Amino acid sequence: MLTVYGIPNCDTVKKTRTWLEKHHIAYTFHNYKTEGISNNKIKAWFKTLPWDKVVNKASTTWKALSDEEKALITDEKAAARLMMAHTSVIKRPLIEDASGRAVTIGFSEKEYEEKFL
Repeated sequence: MLTVYGIPNCDTVKKTRTWLEKHHIAYTFHNYKTEGISNNKIKAWFKTLPWDKVVNKASTTWKALSDEEKALITDEKAAARLMMAHTSVIKRPLIEDASGRAVTIGFSEKEYEEKFL
């Protein structure tokens, strides 16, 4: 079973959930806002996804950071600290496979078809 990480009111997360349901693909949903995220989980994601792809620099959360705060995000450890403190800076949705390996980030119908159908 897949795990979809995100926040329920995000349009991209909504598209993902709709696509998965339309294709009868089972998943669980992890809501960052209510469940948070652990350092160990983020470290696991960084094994398959580069940290700078997981940090959403187009997000309003990122844009609200001061230039000094942004300048500190130069490696995995700093990125993980930021993501735990501000879960909205994590690119959404992030999907894990049944083994807990991060397999996709963001919404791409083509990529979903290749990976999940």
